[in-house]
Amino acid sequence: MGKIGLTTTVPVEVIYAAGDTPIDLNNIFITSSEAMRRVEDAELAGFPRNVCGWIKGLYSTALNNPDIRQIVAVTQGDCSNTHALMETWQVEGIGIIPFAFPYDRDPDMLRLQIDKLIGALGTNWEGVYQQKKRLDQVRALAWEIDRLTWEENRVSGFENHLYQVSCSDFNGDPEGFAHEMEDFIQTVREREPFTERVLSRSQGKEREIRLGFIGVPPIFPELYNFLEEQGARVVFNEVQRQFSMPFETDEVVEQYRLYTYPYQVFQRIEDIAREAERRQLDGIIHYTQSFCYRQIEDLIIRKRLDYPILTLEGENPTGLDARTKMRVESFLSMLGGS
Repeated sequence: MGKIGLTTTVPVEVIYAAGDTPIDLNNIFITSSEAMRRVEDAELAGFPRNVCGWIKGLYSTALNNPDIRQIVAVTQGDCSNTHALMETWQVEGIGIIPFAFPYDRDPDMLRLQIDKLIGALGTNWEGVYQQKKRLDQVRALAWEIDRLTWEENRVSGFENHLYQVSCSDFNGDPEGFAHEMEDFIQTVREREPFTERVLSRSQGKEREIRLGFIGVPPIFPELYNFLEEQGARVVFNEVQRQFSMPFETDEVVEQYRLYTYPYQVFQRIEDIAREAERRQLDGIIHYTQSFCYRQIEDLIIRKRLDYPILTLEGENPTGLDARTKMRVESFLSMLGGS
């Protein structure tokens, strides 16, 4: 039994059922104090400059964790660059297990893919369903943190991001992660709501600006704190929330069909519109990664969502630059005056 790397969220129940430990390489990369060095290491190894910073970071992160000898790589439903990334890892002696989310969300094709993953890791469906029950109890705590974010206004945008994005692998320790979330929930329930803090700044003349963050998780998480310094808060993290599988279903295949991120943008837009109304959003930040095909989807999102939208592009984990800060400030000023 060992550690198995992930390039993105996959049916993690299978990995736990096999007795292995999933490790989301994205989370290791972006939380490292040497994240930019990982990008530079990949470029020194020969990766082109005009390749996504996440891909370069994942490549080097895997090599810097020699205890990860196998990686489940998503070949459809995430990043097309993953195909070449898999091959560069294979050259370095890392075993690759491919997984594909069918574009049309076909349940038979999805079941086949999960079947293949079960076979590759040597487990069975009974064990997978046992792990679903186990992990859904942990996910329920992430759902409560999300509710405390938008309904009670006691959780910051970054905290919401952190706990939900960690549901991709449960930090390799579901019970330990559950205890961490339980302690956090107990702490934040005693907090003064964020809206009251903003209103008290100028005797009720200001109000908190409620934002949605859509698109892949940002390569510069500092964005969340900067927004709050400007009197705004993210109360909806689209893709991160999807990692927590916020669906009421006992079926594993159906759970990963309802998961919107790997499929057409239209299912994502339906989810965003529904949550935007429920959470009473003032505006939306659409984050896109440099050199990513998902940038094209911004055209569709703007046509289909009737909300003010600011599109931000990130390339490397070097923090917010002055231009991005100015664009954010202008967007918030516009929302605050509306």
